[in-house]
Amino acid sequence: MAEAGLAEMTDTATLLVSELVANAVLHARTDLVLVVRIEIDRVTVEVHDGSAGSPSAKRYSSLSGTGRGLVLVEALGDAWGTEPTVDGKYVWFELRRR
Repeated sequence: MAEAGLAEMTDTATLLVSELVANAVLHARTDLVLVVRIEIDRVTVEVHDGSAGSPSAKRYSSLSGTGRGLVLVEALGDAWGTEPTVDGKYVWFELRRR
């Protein structure tokens, strides 16, 4: 991303990718595919998996060891969502250049 002039997004993108991949591993328990699109003014990331279940941000206790992935995506991403596919779904987020 630095080569594309989007270095300021690298830390946030890395965190959010790790959260979406962790969610797919823990909840979908299927193979997954990571898609990253780097454009002039934005980065879009998709995590495809084989589960049809739609994720939702949950509010857990501050003492809970899990449950903050989508809350982070919601808070730090400029946009995010989920889309059904023929064989599951994908969850995506977008970061825009400031």
